[in-house]
Amino acid sequence: MTNAAVASRMNAVHLPPPGRVQPRNLIIGASILLAVASILSLSIGATGIGLTALPRAVSAALAGQQTADSLVLLNLRLPRLLLGLFVGAALATAGAMMQGLFRNPLADPGVIGVSSGAALAAIATIALGNVWAAPLMKLFGVYALPLSAFIGGFGTTMLLLTMTRRGGDVIVATLLLAGIAVAAFAESLIGLISYASDDRELRDLTLWRLGSLSGASWPKVIAITPFALCLALLLPRMVRSLNGLLLGEAEAYHLGVDVPGAKRLIVFTTAAAVGAAVAVAGVIGFVGIVVPHLVRLLGGPDNRVVLPISALLGGSAVLIADIIARMAVRPAELPLGIVLAVVGAPVFLHLVLRRSLGRTE
Repeated sequence: MTNAAVASRMNAVHLPPPGRVQPRNLIIGASILLAVASILSLSIGATGIGLTALPRAVSAALAGQQTADSLVLLNLRLPRLLLGLFVGAALATAGAMMQGLFRNPLADPGVIGVSSGAALAAIATIALGNVWAAPLMKLFGVYALPLSAFIGGFGTTMLLLTMTRRGGDVIVATLLLAGIAVAAFAESLIGLISYASDDRELRDLTLWRLGSLSGASWPKVIAITPFALCLALLLPRMVRSLNGLLLGEAEAYHLGVDVPGAKRLIVFTTAAAVGAAVAVAGVIGFVGIVVPHLVRLLGGPDNRVVLPISALLGGSAVLIADIIARMAVRPAELPLGIVLAVVGAPVFLHLVLRRSLGRTE
C-alpha cells in the first residue's frame, strides 16, 4: 500500500461517521453527565446530609473543627467521588487502548492479565496478612493492600511482555493468548487460596473481589494521584499511534509510527491504570469493555474522540453505579461490581448481538 493510500485511510479515520454524534456534542454531553453524577455523588447518602451543607463543612474544616457535615462531605464523600472518577476513567481509557491495540472493539483490559495478577496479589495479602505477609502489613499499614495489588498487576504485565517479545517487538497475538493463560492460572491460585481461608478471610476476599469504593480515604486519593497525572500526560501522546494501529501495523509503520515502542507504551500505561484502579477499588468489570465500545458506536473510531470521552463516561458510570450501591439497600451497601454487572451485562450482550447481526461496523 502506498503512502498516499495509507494517508487517505488515516483521513477516513478522522472524518465524522455519517449518522453519528458530532465529537463536540459528545464531549459536551459527557461533561454535563459527569458534572451531574459528581453533584449527586456529593449530595446523596444514607445520612441525609446534602450539598447545601457544603459551605458549612468547608468553613468548619478551615476553622479546624470536626463537624458531622465536614466529616461526611469532605472526609467520606469527596474522597469517594475522586476515587470513583479515577477508577472509571482509568478502566475506560485502558479498555479503549486495548481495543485499539488488538483492533477489536470487544477487547478488555483484562486480556493482558493485569487484573488477574493484581487480584491474586491482593487476595494473597488478605489471606496471608497474619502469617507470611505480616511484615508487609506492619510496614505499609493501610497501603499494603493497594501496593501489593499494583505490584501484582504490573509484575504480571512485565512477565507477559518479556515472554512475548521477539527482536524488541511485542507480538500482539501471542500477548493475547499468554494473557488468557496467565489469567486462568491466577484464577486457579485465587481459588486455592480461597479454599484454604477461614470464614473471616473468605468474607474479606469475596467483598474485595466484588469491588467497592467504601474504603475511600484521602491517603488513597494521594496514592493514586501520580497515576492519574501520568495517565493524563501519556494519553495525548498515544492518540496518533492508536489511530495508526487501527489501519494495521504495516500501515502505521508507513505513517511514521514507532510500532514496537507504541505497543510497549500502550501495554505499560494500561497496566499502570488498571493496576492502580484494582488496588484501590477491587475488581470491577464491564467499564473497560462497554464504555469505549459505546463511544465508538456513537462517535466513530478516532481516538482523539474515543479516549477523552471514554474517560468522562467511565467516571460517570462508576459514580452513578456507586450512588445506586449506596442507596439501594441502605443503611447497608451493595458491592459496586454487582451493580455494574447487572447494568453492564445486558448492555454488553446487546452490543455483541448488534455486532453479530451486522448492524454495526
